[in-house]
Amino acid sequence: MTSYPETRGPLTTDRPLADLTWLRVGGPADAFFQPADRDDLAQFLAALDPSVPVFPMGVGSNLIVRDGGLRAVVIRLGRGFNAIEIEGDLVHAGAAALDAHVARRAAQAGRDLTFLRTIPGSIGGAVAMNAGCYGTYVADHLVEIQAVSRAGHTLTLPAAALNLAYRSSDLPDGAVVTRATFRAPAGDPAALEARMAEQIAKRDATQPTKERSAGSTFRNPAGYSSTGRADDTHELKAWKVIDEAGMRGATKGGAIMSPKHSNFLVNRGGATAADLESLGEDVRKRVHETSGISLIWEIKRVGEPAGD
Repeated sequence: MTSYPETRGPLTTDRPLADLTWLRVGGPADAFFQPADRDDLAQFLAALDPSVPVFPMGVGSNLIVRDGGLRAVVIRLGRGFNAIEIEGDLVHAGAAALDAHVARRAAQAGRDLTFLRTIPGSIGGAVAMNAGCYGTYVADHLVEIQAVSRAGHTLTLPAAALNLAYRSSDLPDGAVVTRATFRAPAGDPAALEARMAEQIAKRDATQPTKERSAGSTFRNPAGYSSTGRADDTHELKAWKVIDEAGMRGATKGGAIMSPKHSNFLVNRGGATAADLESLGEDVRKRVHETSGISLIWEIKRVGEPAGD
């Protein structure tokens, strides 16, 4: 049995994860750690057996944890990592700060990070996947990040070191992002608020925001630049090829491809992680059969199937 270092923040073993994911599925993690602050996190990682994997987890908005659970220490940042500070055109946001909160706080200060408003999740996850919306990506505004390495060292990395690309980054293995700094252009607070309200209305009209989903299931099968910006001349939407394959509304167990937006995988009640992942794979297979396109998962899938 693995022994874990002493911590100031709570650490629990065999912690179920289903209630921490938006899809409400998944087995337990071997251990679940909520560090009190950056020093607590660094000391824990430095003392943890190097062979023990760690998995940084945000608010579970883009995640399927398989039914057999996760053989790792799951690290979830909380109140000690959610501060938002604005200094001129720089916005410093803790990794646990919600994307929507950062957008709203920046707008109140006359700084435009409105693209974050409709992105589900927290800043740490947004950096890790170079999140974007309405043609703007984290890569367009990120200046630098602070992180703690798997060995417990504090890192400050410029955005260029992360090689941000479409829905991806090159974060060091096992590193936990603790803070991000963005450069945000000036804007009129009232105009920024109005833009965000319009974005929310558009999202709610076109996406199943009241259901248990994890955002877009698959990446758009399109050409993207190294910064993650779409090449509109070759853009193709995942929902379109899913529709053309006849998979809108497809079901398996308690899982369904949303009739409202076919690139949203939904737990309509009682779904297992296996139902959701298997339905996603059915969609990928059918799309490839009908169009030759291999869809790539945008939802992160981790852990082991039940019984393994």
